[in-house]
Amino acid sequence: MIGRLAGHVIEARPDELVLDVGGVGYLVKIPLSTFCRLPEAGTGAVALHIHTHVREDAIQLFGFWTPEERALFERLIAISGIGPRIALAVLSGVAVDELEAAVRDADRAVLERIPGIGRKTAERVLLELRDRIGTRRVPASARAGAGPAGAPLDGDAVSALVNLGYPEPFASDAVATARRGLPPGATIEDLLRATLRVLSR
Repeated sequence: MIGRLAGHVIEARPDELVLDVGGVGYLVKIPLSTFCRLPEAGTGAVALHIHTHVREDAIQLFGFWTPEERALFERLIAISGIGPRIALAVLSGVAVDELEAAVRDADRAVLERIPGIGRKTAERVLLELRDRIGTRRVPASARAGAGPAGAPLDGDAVSALVNLGYPEPFASDAVATARRGLPPGATIEDLLRATLRVLSR
């Protein structure tokens, strides 16, 4: 099983990347939280914590910026009815510490704002994680540098949200609304989190 990969990003989308490791390109599925922290393709090395998912017809790699994200992904897919696609959607819409807080508070709404997560699924996740997830707060990881306010980050944010299942007009309007409430120098992760809050209203 592959547990870690270190190399250079050849190409990246909000839901997957190709990582060059010693001349071999690995296709790795990722959550939005990891995508937001990646350097520009070809500009630097990265190391991802990998979960190797084995099925009868395929072997898939899922990569995460932190071991906490990988651990949460593995807890999620251990829940009946929760597959890798939904688990990635959860990690794309909610930070690890935010989900921990939602589990402690039994806050179903935090999960229901994520595309593909309905009431029953949210309730099942909260119930199943209650005894599996720790109660500690996870420190925020260092975030990628930001460009000037507006700039290409808004287009990247809209593209990322469309890939997560949001209609483009709604995503574009929500990004514009979220941008107005952010300070100059906000990262794309800040923008995406703020936009997800706007979309959940």
